Amino acid sequence: MTDEITIKLALALPLMAAVTAGLFARRPNVRELFTLIAAGALLVVVTSLAPGVFSGDRPGVTLFSVMPGLSIAFELEPLGMLFALIAAGLWLVTTCYSIGYMRAHNEDHQARFYACFGVAIFAAIGAAMSQNMFTLFIFYEVLTLSTYPLVTHHGTEAARKGGRVYLGILLFTSIAFLLFAVVWTWNLAGTLDFKPGGILQGKASDGVLLVLLGLYAFGTGKAALMPFHRWLPAAMVAPTPVSALLHAVAVVKVGVFTVMKVVLYIFGTDLLASKGLSVPLMYLAAATILIASLVALTKDNLKARLAYSTVSQLSYIVLGAALANASGIIGGSMHIAMHAFGKITLFFCAGAIYVTTHKTEVSQLRGIGRTMPITTFAFLLGTLSVIGLPPFGGFWSKWYLALGAAEAGHGLFVAVLMISSLLNIAYLMPIVARGFFLPPAEGPERPAINEAPLFCLLALCITAIGGVVLFFLADKMVQVLIPIAQN
Repeated sequence: MTDEITIKLALALPLMAAVTAGLFARRPNVRELFTLIAAGALLVVVTSLAPGVFSGDRPGVTLFSVMPGLSIAFELEPLGMLFALIAAGLWLVTTCYSIGYMRAHNEDHQARFYACFGVAIFAAIGAAMSQNMFTLFIFYEVLTLSTYPLVTHHGTEAARKGGRVYLGILLFTSIAFLLFAVVWTWNLAGTLDFKPGGILQGKASDGVLLVLLGLYAFGTGKAALMPFHRWLPAAMVAPTPVSALLHAVAVVKVGVFTVMKVVLYIFGTDLLASKGLSVPLMYLAAATILIASLVALTKDNLKARLAYSTVSQLSYIVLGAALANASGIIGGSMHIAMHAFGKITLFFCAGAIYVTTHKTEVSQLRGIGRTMPITTFAFLLGTLSVIGLPPFGGFWSKWYLALGAAEAGHGLFVAVLMISSLLNIAYLMPIVARGFFLPPAEGPERPAINEAPLFCLLALCITAIGGVVLFFLADKMVQVLIPIAQN
């Protein structure tokens, strides 16, 4: 099978899963089996492309041209390959989790859920493989529209309100800012192709480039830079598998992935570093890191606390891109993977607790470790990864980010990263301590163990262990990212 066919198959499989979910709406066993098969096949297909891409190949395919020089085209490079692997791998795990969660909670409209989920993964894979900014923008918007029904899944007034905030902010930022930036880039450079070193060198004044970078940063609303971050906590009205999709598999990762692609292949790190154009973006990212962490401390609702944690963690990646040096790019790119596994574990655990005990507030979790020890221990592992302690993957991404800040002469941002890690401890570790070391608020001192459904438990254990495995794979990740970081 040629690389062109493999890329087309990778795009087709999630769509096939979406169609199958609709066709077998009344046969859940068949629907979920087909979704699992499609997710597993996608992981195999995407993985088959990885050795070549990481060895220097750039497989690609052009579907069609919209106009001369503007086409829907795909090409894989190391960063896109890394993101595609994350999306494909976590789709399989999230599907497993969803089966346990949606059935145990007796959710309505499950066929629609799996269909929209499939389209969302299609959009994420399309974004990962995009060869130009035009193609990436199209898939960025498809992702927004396909996830709206997932956010409003419950159909309640709260869900509809959350959905309006979600759709309103993401569409406003992408149309008012991102689309404007894409058109402006086309006008300046005459192309939207992703090229190592960027396409804007010598094309505009420093002032114009600074404004353009700001349009890209704020236009990529899915990166959740403040003040365009409210869509993310608003979307927590969705079922937990959707929250996992939003925070780890697709939506926010497409946001920060877009920022990284813009820095690497539209502006180029040399241009940004030599002129200091990205310094304002560094300060904005640092402010978001700290402010979101402080807000997370105030939230008693578990999913809301995790949502603001995500807002903070995403800006680690934006900061890495804005540093515009090799260590920053490596650290930010690694954090896409490290945060994905750590945060999806935390959301899986939150959902497992809810579906088993119907508890949603941190203050209600006294003694939860005695009834759900496996889930609470997995939450601990996810927490340690997000904090960035060895031997968890989050340690290495934060290490390279701090190294990048030091190399750029920005000691302030090293301090920001350290303070943020302390705040991570402050808003996450008390949940674990409350669960393991405080007696239950009600009931016997040694209540019976009552874990989540098997499919939920299996998924959260896989991602929790994955956070440890990534620690030992860090060197391989660095090796594949060096070529793009040094361009």
